[in-house]
Amino acid sequence: MTTCGMCDTAVETAYLCHGCTHALGARLGRMPRLYAALEPFLTPSATREPGSTSVSRTEAPLPVVEHVLDLRGPGGIVGILEDWRAALHHARRWPAPTPAVGIPNRVALAAGALEHSLEWIVSSWPEASDLAREIRDLERAVATITGAVDRPRGTRLGPCPAKHEDGTLCGATLRLAPGDQVVTCPWCATTYPPATWIGLHALIAHDTQDAA
Repeated sequence: MTTCGMCDTAVETAYLCHGCTHALGARLGRMPRLYAALEPFLTPSATREPGSTSVSRTEAPLPVVEHVLDLRGPGGIVGILEDWRAALHHARRWPAPTPAVGIPNRVALAAGALEHSLEWIVSSWPEASDLAREIRDLERAVATITGAVDRPRGTRLGPCPAKHEDGTLCGATLRLAPGDQVVTCPWCATTYPPATWIGLHALIAHDTQDAA
């Protein structure tokens, strides 16, 4: 018996639990759409703050938004996915992968190859949790720009009760998306597996009462 490398849920032999495996597969499947979703935010004139209209500017804009370009450029989404695919081929003693032509195709090919090998990754690769964590963080980086992740919002649970180092509460809204078995805070990344949900409910109720 061991624990999931992402959420500490008990698992028999795998490196990730069923919920974190499902989440990793879903995130890999969304990568091509997330890459495409960044395009409207590449130029300053199209930049949006989440939930708002165009950002007004009084100064001359740069030709591109640099942090968006970083994600869409060679070292961003495509570089991360291809590095992991290359590591996977090395671990399985396969020939080095040949990338597709054009970054959108390369993103789709690398993400698809990782998703296709998900069963082996979870059952046999010690790097599985590092992969899952980096793909989660990559999706979160895109979401901070586009304002949303291409997935159902899920059931609202309440404010995250995790405490920062200074003792203040996180307070970000926790949601349980359809199909997920682990609640993950979108800001502090604290995870709440099913075994903690009774305590989580009590902490949320306590914090909500204190805030009121």
